[in-house]
Amino acid sequence: MHFLTDKKQTMKHNKRHIRIALPAVLATALLLASSCITPAKVNYLQDMYQGSQIELENKFEAVISPYDELSIYVSCFSGFEQDLAKPFNPVQNQNQGISNAGQRGGYLVDVNGNIQFPVLGELHVAGLTRLRLQDTIAALLKKGDYLKDPYVMVRFNNFKIFFLGAEGGKVINVTNERCTFLEALAQSGDLSPFTKRSRVAVLREVNGKMTMRYLDPRSSRVFNDPYFMLQQNDFIITEGVNGGTVRSEVSYWLGWVSTGISLISLITTWLVYNSVSNQ
Repeated sequence: MHFLTDKKQTMKHNKRHIRIALPAVLATALLLASSCITPAKVNYLQDMYQGSQIELENKFEAVISPYDELSIYVSCFSGFEQDLAKPFNPVQNQNQGISNAGQRGGYLVDVNGNIQFPVLGELHVAGLTRLRLQDTIAALLKKGDYLKDPYVMVRFNNFKIFFLGAEGGKVINVTNERCTFLEALAQSGDLSPFTKRSRVAVLREVNGKMTMRYLDPRSSRVFNDPYFMLQQNDFIITEGVNGGTVRSEVSYWLGWVSTGISLISLITTWLVYNSVSNQ
Protein backbone atom coordinates (compact mmCIF):
# COMPACT_ATOMS: atom_id res chain seq x y z
CA MET A 1 0.00 0.00 0.00
CA HIS A 2 2.82 2.37 0.86
CA PHE A 3 4.33 1.77 -2.60
CA LEU A 4 1.03 2.52 -4.35
CA THR A 5 0.57 5.69 -2.34
CA ASP A 6 4.06 6.95 -3.25
CA LYS A 7 3.46 6.10 -6.89
CA LYS A 8 0.21 8.06 -6.91
CA GLN A 9 1.94 11.05 -5.30
CA THR A 10 4.74 10.92 -7.89
CA MET A 11 2.23 10.80 -10.74
CA LYS A 12 0.38 13.72 -9.16
CA HIS A 13 3.60 15.74 -9.01
CA ASN A 14 4.42 14.93 -12.63
CA LYS A 15 0.96 15.94 -13.84
CA ARG A 16 1.23 19.25 -12.02
CA HIS A 17 4.59 20.00 -13.62
CA ILE A 18 3.29 19.00 -17.02
CA ARG A 19 0.44 21.52 -16.57
CA ILE A 20 3.03 24.15 -15.68
CA ALA A 21 5.19 23.41 -18.75
CA LEU A 22 2.27 23.08 -21.22
CA PRO A 23 1.57 26.85 -21.60
CA ALA A 24 5.25 27.45 -22.31
CA VAL A 25 5.26 24.76 -24.99
CA LEU A 26 2.08 26.17 -26.55
CA ALA A 27 3.56 29.69 -26.51
CA THR A 28 6.63 28.41 -28.33
CA ALA A 29 4.47 26.70 -30.96
CA LEU A 30 2.45 29.88 -31.51
CA LEU A 31 5.56 31.99 -31.90
CA LEU A 32 7.00 29.55 -34.40
CA ALA A 33 3.74 29.53 -36.33
CA SER A 34 3.65 33.33 -36.46
CA SER A 35 7.06 33.37 -38.10
CA CYS A 36 6.21 30.63 -40.60
CA ILE A 37 6.86 31.73 -44.20
CA THR A 38 4.71 29.96 -46.78
CA PRO A 39 5.24 29.97 -50.59
CA ALA A 40 2.04 31.98 -51.05
CA LYS A 41 3.60 34.81 -49.06
CA VAL A 42 6.88 35.09 -50.96
CA ASN A 43 6.77 33.42 -54.42
CA TYR A 44 6.91 35.77 -57.39
CA LEU A 45 4.32 35.85 -60.20
CA GLN A 46 2.20 33.10 -58.71
CA ASP A 47 -0.54 33.37 -61.33
CA MET A 48 1.81 32.66 -64.25
CA TYR A 49 2.48 29.23 -65.71
CA GLN A 50 4.53 27.74 -68.52
CA GLY A 51 3.59 29.36 -71.82
CA SER A 52 1.97 32.41 -70.21
CA GLN A 53 2.04 35.53 -72.37
CA ILE A 54 1.27 39.02 -71.12
CA GLU A 55 1.11 41.93 -73.51
CA LEU A 56 2.89 44.93 -72.06
CA GLU A 57 0.86 48.11 -72.25
CA ASN A 58 3.60 50.48 -71.13
CA LYS A 59 6.33 51.33 -73.61
CA PHE A 60 9.01 53.16 -71.72
CA GLU A 61 11.79 55.53 -72.61
CA ALA A 62 13.54 57.52 -69.91
CA VAL A 63 12.61 61.19 -70.01
CA ILE A 64 15.14 63.90 -69.21
CA SER A 65 14.39 65.84 -66.03
CA PRO A 66 15.98 68.76 -64.15
CA TYR A 67 19.19 67.79 -62.34
CA ASP A 68 19.88 64.91 -64.71
CA GLU A 69 23.46 64.67 -65.88
CA LEU A 70 23.87 63.96 -69.60
CA SER A 71 26.82 62.92 -71.69
CA ILE A 72 26.51 64.25 -75.25
CA TYR A 73 29.02 63.27 -77.90
CA VAL A 74 28.99 64.74 -81.40
CA SER A 75 30.75 63.12 -84.31
CA CYS A 76 30.34 62.79 -88.06
CA PHE A 77 29.77 59.90 -90.37
CA SER A 78 32.08 61.60 -92.86
CA GLY A 79 35.71 61.29 -91.81
CA PHE A 80 36.80 64.64 -93.26
CA GLU A 81 34.34 66.49 -90.95
CA GLN A 82 35.71 65.08 -87.69
CA ASP A 83 37.63 68.26 -86.88
CA LEU A 84 34.48 70.31 -87.43
CA ALA A 85 32.72 68.31 -84.71
CA LYS A 86 35.27 69.07 -81.98
CA PRO A 87 33.79 72.43 -80.90
CA PHE A 88 30.51 70.68 -80.00
CA ASN A 89 32.12 68.34 -77.47
CA PRO A 90 33.25 69.15 -73.94
CA VAL A 91 37.01 69.47 -73.62
CA GLN A 92 37.33 66.15 -71.79
CA ASN A 93 35.51 64.34 -74.59
CA GLN A 94 37.47 65.71 -77.50
CA ASN A 95 39.56 63.16 -79.40
CA GLN A 96 37.77 60.33 -77.56
CA GLY A 97 35.87 57.52 -79.19
CA ILE A 98 32.20 56.76 -78.87
CA SER A 99 32.92 54.07 -76.28
CA ASN A 100 34.00 56.77 -73.84
CA ALA A 101 31.12 59.11 -74.50
CA GLY A 102 29.18 57.81 -71.52
CA GLN A 103 31.80 58.85 -68.97
CA ARG A 104 30.97 61.41 -66.31
CA GLY A 105 31.64 65.07 -66.93
CA GLY A 106 28.75 66.02 -69.20
CA TYR A 107 25.88 68.48 -69.00
CA LEU A 108 23.86 69.10 -65.85
CA VAL A 109 20.23 69.94 -66.61
CA ASP A 110 19.29 73.04 -64.63
CA VAL A 111 16.14 73.63 -62.61
CA ASN A 112 14.37 75.00 -65.72
CA GLY A 113 15.24 71.93 -67.76
CA ASN A 114 17.95 73.61 -69.86
CA ILE A 115 21.57 72.90 -70.74
CA GLN A 116 24.23 75.16 -72.21
CA PHE A 117 25.49 73.49 -75.36
CA PRO A 118 28.62 74.62 -77.21
CA VAL A 119 27.94 76.93 -80.18
CA LEU A 120 24.18 76.18 -80.15
CA GLY A 121 23.71 77.89 -76.79
CA GLU A 122 20.85 77.16 -74.40
CA LEU A 123 18.75 74.09 -75.22
CA HIS A 124 15.58 73.06 -73.44
CA VAL A 125 15.90 69.32 -72.94
CA ALA A 126 13.51 68.46 -70.08
CA GLY A 127 10.70 66.22 -71.25
CA LEU A 128 12.68 64.82 -74.17
CA THR A 129 13.81 61.23 -74.40
CA ARG A 130 17.44 60.45 -75.08
CA LEU A 131 16.73 59.56 -78.73
CA ARG A 132 14.59 62.65 -79.25
CA LEU A 133 17.41 64.87 -77.98
CA GLN A 134 19.88 63.15 -80.29
CA ASP A 135 17.63 63.90 -83.27
CA THR A 136 17.03 67.49 -82.09
CA ILE A 137 20.74 68.33 -81.79
CA ALA A 138 21.54 66.64 -85.10
CA ALA A 139 18.79 68.66 -86.81
CA LEU A 140 20.10 71.93 -85.31
CA LEU A 141 23.64 71.15 -86.47
CA LYS A 142 22.38 70.51 -89.98
CA LYS A 143 20.09 73.54 -90.01
CA GLY A 144 22.91 75.84 -88.91
CA ASP A 145 25.14 74.33 -91.59
CA TYR A 146 27.69 73.39 -88.93
CA LEU A 147 27.86 69.73 -89.99
CA LYS A 148 26.45 68.03 -93.04
CA ASP A 149 26.23 64.51 -91.66
CA PRO A 150 26.30 64.69 -87.84
CA TYR A 151 26.14 61.75 -85.47
CA VAL A 152 24.96 62.53 -81.93
CA MET A 153 24.90 60.18 -78.96
CA VAL A 154 23.22 61.11 -75.66
CA ARG A 155 23.56 59.04 -72.48
CA PHE A 156 22.41 59.46 -68.90
CA ASN A 157 25.29 59.66 -66.46
CA ASN A 158 23.14 59.44 -63.35
CA PHE A 159 20.49 56.78 -64.01
CA LYS A 160 20.21 55.34 -60.51
CA ILE A 161 17.56 53.51 -58.51
CA PHE A 162 17.64 53.67 -54.72
CA PHE A 163 16.59 50.70 -52.60
CA LEU A 164 15.59 51.14 -48.94
CA GLY A 165 14.48 48.21 -46.80
CA ALA A 166 14.73 46.51 -43.46
CA GLU A 167 17.84 44.69 -44.69
CA GLY A 168 19.61 47.97 -45.52
CA GLY A 169 19.96 50.40 -48.41
CA LYS A 170 21.56 50.11 -51.82
CA VAL A 171 22.18 52.26 -54.89
CA ILE A 172 21.55 50.51 -58.20
CA ASN A 173 23.42 51.98 -61.15
CA VAL A 174 21.56 51.36 -64.41
CA THR A 175 23.84 51.29 -67.43
CA ASN A 176 21.32 50.70 -70.21
CA GLU A 177 18.80 53.38 -69.14
CA ARG A 178 16.08 50.79 -68.73
CA CYS A 179 15.23 49.11 -65.46
CA THR A 180 12.06 47.27 -64.52
CA PHE A 181 10.70 46.83 -61.03
CA LEU A 182 11.64 43.13 -60.99
CA GLU A 183 15.13 43.85 -62.33
CA ALA A 184 15.70 46.33 -59.53
CA LEU A 185 14.60 43.78 -56.93
CA ALA A 186 17.04 41.25 -58.40
CA GLN A 187 19.92 43.75 -58.42
CA SER A 188 19.16 44.72 -54.83
CA GLY A 189 19.80 41.13 -53.76
CA ASP A 190 16.13 40.02 -53.66
CA LEU A 191 13.59 40.69 -50.94
CA SER A 192 13.91 39.22 -47.50
CA PRO A 193 11.39 36.45 -46.71
CA PHE A 194 10.13 38.78 -43.97
CA THR A 195 9.31 41.60 -46.42
CA LYS A 196 5.64 42.44 -46.92
CA ARG A 197 5.21 41.66 -50.64
CA SER A 198 1.87 43.46 -50.91
CA ARG A 199 3.42 46.81 -49.97
CA VAL A 200 6.61 47.21 -51.99
CA ALA A 201 6.53 50.93 -52.68
CA VAL A 202 7.94 52.90 -55.59
CA LEU A 203 8.53 56.54 -54.68
CA ARG A 204 8.82 58.94 -57.62
CA GLU A 205 8.90 62.68 -58.21
CA VAL A 206 6.13 63.71 -60.60
CA ASN A 207 5.65 67.36 -61.53
CA GLY A 208 7.43 68.56 -58.41
CA LYS A 209 5.53 66.23 -56.07
CA MET A 210 6.66 62.96 -54.50
CA THR A 211 4.21 60.18 -55.32
CA MET A 212 4.14 56.65 -53.93
CA ARG A 213 2.61 53.54 -55.44
CA TYR A 214 2.53 50.00 -54.02
CA LEU A 215 3.38 47.06 -56.26
CA ASP A 216 2.97 43.36 -55.52
CA PRO A 217 5.57 41.15 -57.28
CA ARG A 218 3.51 38.02 -56.52
CA SER A 219 1.02 38.91 -59.26
CA SER A 220 1.53 39.23 -63.02
CA ARG A 221 -0.56 42.42 -62.89
CA VAL A 222 2.66 44.12 -61.90
CA PHE A 223 3.79 44.05 -65.57
CA ASN A 224 1.22 46.61 -66.63
CA ASP A 225 1.48 48.88 -63.64
CA PRO A 226 2.58 52.38 -64.74
CA TYR A 227 5.39 52.21 -62.17
CA PHE A 228 6.73 48.84 -63.36
CA MET A 229 9.21 50.60 -65.66
CA LEU A 230 11.36 52.56 -63.28
CA GLN A 231 12.68 56.03 -63.93
CA GLN A 232 15.96 57.57 -62.87
CA ASN A 233 16.13 58.43 -59.16
CA ASP A 234 13.12 56.27 -58.21
CA PHE A 235 13.11 54.83 -54.69
CA ILE A 236 12.01 51.29 -53.87
CA ILE A 237 10.94 51.12 -50.23
CA THR A 238 10.04 47.90 -48.43
CA GLU A 239 8.66 47.16 -45.00
CA GLY A 240 8.87 44.09 -42.79
CA VAL A 241 5.94 41.87 -41.94
CA ASN A 242 4.02 43.48 -39.04
CA GLY A 243 6.25 46.50 -39.20
CA GLY A 244 9.37 44.42 -39.80
CA THR A 245 9.62 43.25 -36.19
CA VAL A 246 8.25 39.71 -36.32
CA ARG A 247 11.58 37.99 -36.78
CA SER A 248 13.36 39.94 -34.06
CA GLU A 249 10.44 39.61 -31.64
CA VAL A 250 10.15 35.88 -32.29
CA SER A 251 13.85 35.48 -31.57
CA TYR A 252 13.52 37.62 -28.45
CA TRP A 253 10.53 35.76 -27.00
CA LEU A 254 11.80 32.34 -28.02
CA GLY A 255 14.91 33.09 -26.01
CA TRP A 256 12.84 33.83 -22.92
CA VAL A 257 10.54 30.86 -23.50
CA SER A 258 13.51 28.56 -23.97
CA THR A 259 15.02 29.85 -20.73
CA GLY A 260 11.70 29.34 -18.93
CA ILE A 261 11.32 25.80 -20.23
CA SER A 262 14.85 24.97 -19.16
CA LEU A 263 14.17 26.27 -15.65
CA ILE A 264 10.88 24.36 -15.45
CA SER A 265 12.62 21.20 -16.62
CA LEU A 266 15.34 21.61 -13.98
CA ILE A 267 12.78 22.21 -11.25
CA THR A 268 10.68 19.25 -12.42
CA THR A 269 13.73 16.98 -12.47
CA TRP A 270 14.73 18.15 -9.00
CA LEU A 271 11.24 17.59 -7.59
CA VAL A 272 10.92 14.15 -9.17
CA TYR A 273 14.38 13.23 -7.88
CA ASN A 274 13.46 14.33 -4.36
CA SER A 275 10.17 12.43 -4.55
CA VAL A 276 11.94 9.25 -5.59
CA SER A 277 14.69 9.74 -2.98
CA ASN A 278 12.12 10.11 -0.19
CA GLN A 279 10.33 6.90 -1.12
